[in-house]
Amino acid sequence: MSSAQDPFYIVKEEIQESIDKLQSSFHQWERISCDMGDQVHLTKDLLAACESIEWQVDELDKAISVAGRDPSWYGIDEAELEKRRRWTSTARNQVGNVKKAVVAGREVNISGTASVSGMRRELMRMPNSQQADKSNQYTQDNDDFIQSESDRQLLLIKQQDEELDELSITIGRFGGVGLTIHEELLAQEKIIDDLGMEMDSTSNRLDFVQKKVAMVMKKASAKGQLMMILFLVVLFIILFVLVFLT
Repeated sequence: MSSAQDPFYIVKEEIQESIDKLQSSFHQWERISCDMGDQVHLTKDLLAACESIEWQVDELDKAISVAGRDPSWYGIDEAELEKRRRWTSTARNQVGNVKKAVVAGREVNISGTASVSGMRRELMRMPNSQQADKSNQYTQDNDDFIQSESDRQLLLIKQQDEELDELSITIGRFGGVGLTIHEELLAQEKIIDDLGMEMDSTSNRLDFVQKKVAMVMKKASAKGQLMMILFLVVLFIILFVLVFLT
């Protein structure tokens, strides 16, 4: 997944813009620290911005922790996870430093008047509507990030199931081909055995005939031998036809 499409980098860019605005407001707060009215108003805005950014960084940290359980599902590695953790840590430190400086400056310049006490109570209450709107926006971004990763996991699981089904079908086909080859080999082996038995039987018959011929030729005259030879040739042809052509 490219940086432009990764929800982390989209949220990171928005948080970084908020941090840049926070630091710009903090430098302005330092310059007007002597003006009590402007300082009270800007202090309130700075603390609210700090709370909002800290919440956003915490939510981003939770998303990183979820991805860290199984980085391969999210298409990232340990080096990328460590890079993201370092960035959130740096962002949290930047916001924390601004918050500490603002709180310290507020405590130094705070007076015991009712107006100042009211301002302090206001800072300790829930964030203003603008902060709540930002928080809701980043909550939605984080939910979208988690939902997109969940959809991606479901798609990967579906693809793996389809690949396993195709592999199972292929293995079944190979098994059927192997069984067919085995049956053909058994049939051919039987044919070869039958042919061998017929060859042995024919060989025994020829040996028997040759012995008979030899005995007759010893006893018969020249004419008788000629007739016997003709008779044996005819007999041999008949046997040949019976054995090899039927």
